[in-house]
Amino acid sequence: MRVLGIDPGLRNLGWGVIDVVGSKLTHVANGICHSAPGEGEGDLAQRLFSLHGQLTEVLRQYGPDAAAVEHTFVNKDAVATLKLGQARGIALLVPAQFGLTVGEYAPNAVKKTVVGVGHADKGQVDHMVRVQLPGVKIAGPDAADALAIAICHAHHLQSAGRLQAAMKRAVG
Repeated sequence: MRVLGIDPGLRNLGWGVIDVVGSKLTHVANGICHSAPGEGEGDLAQRLFSLHGQLTEVLRQYGPDAAAVEHTFVNKDAVATLKLGQARGIALLVPAQFGLTVGEYAPNAVKKTVVGVGHADKGQVDHMVRVQLPGVKIAGPDAADALAIAICHAHHLQSAGRLQAAMKRAVG
């Protein structure tokens, strides 16, 4: 199974793709979709359009079977939170346009799955992504977070698969 993780951001939207075979995880690709701020009132719409196009190309190129996105946390700046939420909408929309169901995870759940601690810092997340995907070259912190989201989703999918198999054995 090929899993896409997405770390939503209006300026930098991180993405990471891994392959999952049994319990083995393999790095496929990672990167960051950038949308630079421009001039004028249509700026936000153009930035979202740019992110949509870039993320669409990632899905076309790598053909994931599953996708996951990190939940948005609310910060003190309501306007910034709203803009981040709109970028998160793009992160949810594009995989849905490819027919994928999208998992959603809180940042602490991703950190707990990948690092073992829910309040790990970015350095710890980056380190554990490198441990679980040996030899990976990470495009930046947003891509590292996206790979962590993909790893988290892979673990949850595996757990759900084991639960379903156990339920079938118990019923059957």
